[in-house]
Amino acid sequence: MGMIEMLFGSLFGGGRNVVKETAEVFRENAEAQAGRDSAYAQAALQQFAAEFAHPRKGWFDRLIDGLNRVPRPAMAIGVLGLMVAAMVDPIWFASRMQGIALVPEPMWWLLGAIVSFYFGARHQAKGQDFQRSIAATIASAPQVTRNIGALEALARGSEVETGTGENPALSDWRRDHDG
Repeated sequence: MGMIEMLFGSLFGGGRNVVKETAEVFRENAEAQAGRDSAYAQAALQQFAAEFAHPRKGWFDRLIDGLNRVPRPAMAIGVLGLMVAAMVDPIWFASRMQGIALVPEPMWWLLGAIVSFYFGARHQAKGQDFQRSIAATIASAPQVTRNIGALEALARGSEVETGTGENPALSDWRRDHDG
């Protein structure tokens, strides 16, 4: 038994790899980290799917959703109406604006806070709906991948496989029509 063989036997023998174990002290194992990252991503997707699994369907939810859709269009139409009113009857418009000039500054701050919270809440609700749709899309990715694989196999002209093997009807048809 040679000296090199003894050296390699002591480093890599007995089911151990001393070099690998030593390197992992200074640098994490990339393969193990990829496995942990994959498990973490799967857990996050499962949590998203569970969190958004029950859509709101009650009459109260539909009513509130309908009412929440009113303020933005009403404000936009109101501003456009004020612009038209300023062009049609400038005196009427100017008198209304003088009334707005008398509103105390704390009321403007309160109005700003209310509008900010309203739009912030709507933004958050829309963001959660978007996350729900992403979770549903990602959850269907494995089935879509299997479907694409089956369609590509059909495009290549390979036989459709059933759960038990080849498709016997397709095999008989090919045998009859190929020659």
